[in-house]
Amino acid sequence: MNRIALTRHLSVALVATTLLGGCTLAGDVRPYAPMAPIQPVIAPSAEPTAGAIYAAGPGLNLYGDRRARDVGDLLTITLIENTTATTTASTAISKQSNVDIGTPTLFGAPVTLGGKDILGASAAAERDFGGKGNSAQSNRLQGNVTVTVIQRLPNGNLVVQGQKNLRLNQGDELVQIQGVVRPADITPDNTISSSRVADARIVYGGRGAVAQSNAIGWLGRFFNSALAPF
Repeated sequence: MNRIALTRHLSVALVATTLLGGCTLAGDVRPYAPMAPIQPVIAPSAEPTAGAIYAAGPGLNLYGDRRARDVGDLLTITLIENTTATTTASTAISKQSNVDIGTPTLFGAPVTLGGKDILGASAAAERDFGGKGNSAQSNRLQGNVTVTVIQRLPNGNLVVQGQKNLRLNQGDELVQIQGVVRPADITPDNTISSSRVADARIVYGGRGAVAQSNAIGWLGRFFNSALAPF
């Protein structure tokens, strides 16, 4: 096999691999990586006094409830995400230009050639531009996801993360949430609204036949990318 034929076969294989990879990834959801522990800034603790009866350590909760407060506890987050965005843009530009040069005279008579003025001139230009664009987007996500406390910060806030995987008839669905919650925002039934989660990272998506049928194909993605010449 000569070099030209080998190059041709490698190019075909590379294109086929790219196309197959694009078809496989169409509609696939990419979850966030697990949250790394937050490194808190801890003030130096005072040295214990010799002979004192106090010793530092975990507190004793005599009248506790079922709210999450320690690493490993479970907390239910109620998703009530609603986002709406609308953008309208309109541009109109118009410009007109006119230039007239009067007919000059020489010795009191106009300069002509064949009975026509040859030094008189006029110019006119006009241009218009009109542009208009509209964009509207609305998203809504509701449901419940139970997460796990993975870290307790020195100020008492809780770092949580969790996900829910659903295997349906035509594919898989994934809901993932990560963030930081304040214990005071946790209700007595051990739930908290997603609007109360700080640094929230929420993922919702799926994979399978339904997700792929709802995704644009590789050729359509090319013509909608910056590489398209038109």
